[in-house]
Amino acid sequence: MKYIQGKDRKQIPLFVGCLDEAIAPDHEIRLIDLFVDGLQLKNFGFRLDHIDNGRPAYHPGDLLKLFLYGYLNRIRSSRTLEKECHRNLEIMWLLKSLAPDHNTIANFRKDNPEPIRKVFRATVEIARHFELIGGKLVAGDSTKMRAQNSEKNNFSHKKLAEKLEYIEARLKEYTAALAKEDGDTTELQTKIAEQENRKAQYEQIQRYLEQSGEVQYSGADPDSRQLITRNNITEVGYNIQTTVDAKHCLTLDYLVTNTNDSKAMGEMVERTVEVLGHKEFTALYDKGYHTGSEFAKVVELEVEVLVAIPEVSSHAPDTVFDVANFKYNAQGDFYYCPINQRLQTNGRWYNKAHGKTTVKVKHYKTSACQICLMKERCTRNPEGRLIERSEYSPNIEANAKRIKANEATYKRRQAIIEHTYGIIKRQWDFYYITTKKTIQHASADVGLIFTVFNLKRIFNIIDQNQLKTWLGAFCPRLTQLIVSFEAFSALLTTPMPNNSNLHHIQIVLCYKSQNQLY
Repeated sequence: MKYIQGKDRKQIPLFVGCLDEAIAPDHEIRLIDLFVDGLQLKNFGFRLDHIDNGRPAYHPGDLLKLFLYGYLNRIRSSRTLEKECHRNLEIMWLLKSLAPDHNTIANFRKDNPEPIRKVFRATVEIARHFELIGGKLVAGDSTKMRAQNSEKNNFSHKKLAEKLEYIEARLKEYTAALAKEDGDTTELQTKIAEQENRKAQYEQIQRYLEQSGEVQYSGADPDSRQLITRNNITEVGYNIQTTVDAKHCLTLDYLVTNTNDSKAMGEMVERTVEVLGHKEFTALYDKGYHTGSEFAKVVELEVEVLVAIPEVSSHAPDTVFDVANFKYNAQGDFYYCPINQRLQTNGRWYNKAHGKTTVKVKHYKTSACQICLMKERCTRNPEGRLIERSEYSPNIEANAKRIKANEATYKRRQAIIEHTYGIIKRQWDFYYITTKKTIQHASADVGLIFTVFNLKRIFNIIDQNQLKTWLGAFCPRLTQLIVSFEAFSALLTTPMPNNSNLHHIQIVLCYKSQNQLY
């Protein structure tokens, strides 16, 4: 049987082609090359002031191209990227046959979390230029990514107490056995020494937690925390807050945290206002963000939010008498119970501990409970029913009305935000943080993930020839736009000077200069 035969490995071709001919004209790495070449990396914060003495450094643009290519092709390991530099024809073209070692590659990512964030910001501005961002409806959510820290190497006060209690029991057992032993005690003494060493280590961690005020300690990645992923399943990792625009599911913003969602909505909405440059949008969030203090922050920002209402944590003996069925009269500041009895307040505010914060609440009650035939169905409190109304209740009730009036809009939340997580975690397999030590290093990893996610979306939506033309001609102006945006954000977060009119003029001028770049 005849087979197709390959070429002789030792044969020299008559016409030798250049490296550029090996890459198709419509290959996406040509877009990566144009994108990075158009950025003024020095203004983004990348280091370009290397001295002439000694061994020359690699240009940050080349290393950035390598990472963008790697993440687009699901390669995040610095050692794997080093290997690909020697055998991958596409990377040889992209880096002009440069082959940095894995330490150089890893250090570039580790040392540039903030510049990488600005590169991500550049992808948002490209999408804005091509009108890929609607700016009217956004969805926010978070996803957990596992850190490079095992659960065995993560400690809380409770876990330390359990381990120390176990060690004390073992020490008593070994000490008692040692007292009865007449022969060779070397093995017992070794076990006692091991337990004493572990005890000293745990006590040192315990002192650190007490002195620092932290609730957890992680050995390999100190900023990572044990977080609930779903139900009662936990994982040591980071919580990635994300804001996604509804028009083409492009990511507008990301933030790497090590806390849960309850206190995240206000900050993320404020950051979205800065990214979009206006407040005329609606933000969708799930029930994990349903926190009264966060609603108050959003009200100050004058942004409309739709947050899912969580289920009631506790019920009355008869659900007919749940708090939700008590009607509040705002004008008279009182409640009507389901059988039309009025619960009134003395007008005083009480401080109630809510986690690490304090919430002001009013108490509402009625003397009619003592003779009410429905008392046993309504409450287990022998003194009668007591309703607590927090200072944030008006905002929570307003959200409930918005949810009821915009059910169809809210149902779009999952289709907007989960699209992003589905691609990143399921298709690309980026369910963990590849860097170690500190939340800043994790931010660089996450920043590259969302940068290539946006680039991939843009490459797929915009005609390639049109995009190439724009990248070649107008992309250098992106740097000016990003710098202008950073200055604008700095003005927004800077305390107002005595001359508030001057401060207002500075913001307006900066905002106008930002818009003129389009």
